[in-house]
Amino acid sequence: MQPSFRFDNQAVFVLHTYPFKETSLVVELFSHDHGRVATTAKGARRPRSAMRGMLQSFQPLIATWSGKAELKTLHSLDWAGGLLLLKGEALMCGFYLNELLLRLLPREDAHEALFVYYSATLKTLATEVDLAATLRRFELKLLQELGYAIPLQVDSSGAPVLAEQSYLYQAEHGAQRTAGLGNMGQHGVQLSGKTLLDMAGDDYSQAQTQQQSKQLMRYLLAHYLGDQPLHTRQLLLDMQGL
Repeated sequence: MQPSFRFDNQAVFVLHTYPFKETSLVVELFSHDHGRVATTAKGARRPRSAMRGMLQSFQPLIATWSGKAELKTLHSLDWAGGLLLLKGEALMCGFYLNELLLRLLPREDAHEALFVYYSATLKTLATEVDLAATLRRFELKLLQELGYAIPLQVDSSGAPVLAEQSYLYQAEHGAQRTAGLGNMGQHGVQLSGKTLLDMAGDDYSQAQTQQQSKQLMRYLLAHYLGDQPLHTRQLLLDMQGL
């Protein structure tokens, strides 16, 4: 029996679209069952295209596509629930989440828990409450779901992190006590143990935790993203330093 290369009625979000040939679009989808999937929406740039109005980011959709090559063919899209309205800074935060997923998620690698968390995060952004903390939570969840160890409660030696202690946090290593470190020019982020413990406890209420967690996540994301900066990151920095 031949394997099926058609996927019907899949829960998805549109991450990004860009022109393809004369009248079509490439549509990058984030799906519950198959992770990030690249598809072509044939004729979607035509004014009368039925699919054109469906290609909106941040809206829960149901998609059908087929194909065994890396670039699939998108056959249909349908609404999956109520429309979600992101505006202003929350809208830019949503585009930032999408760019993170596009840059870090491998194609066709399912991350069901991350899909559910992304959906919940969009709903939180729509409330426009505590946007910065919402971004920190998603950044941390994304790296953890992708398998990157981000230890917050133990230091690099395996000892418990102490709230009153100062640490140097380094990617791939974790937190080291700054007391006794000979070379303070080492790459990493200096922060308090309290910040690490607050992040582990999902508590971003303190100003120091807000600032240091932003520095830590910016450093870690830059490490895993490489040299190419995020386009939306500078826009968020220009808007109240989110």
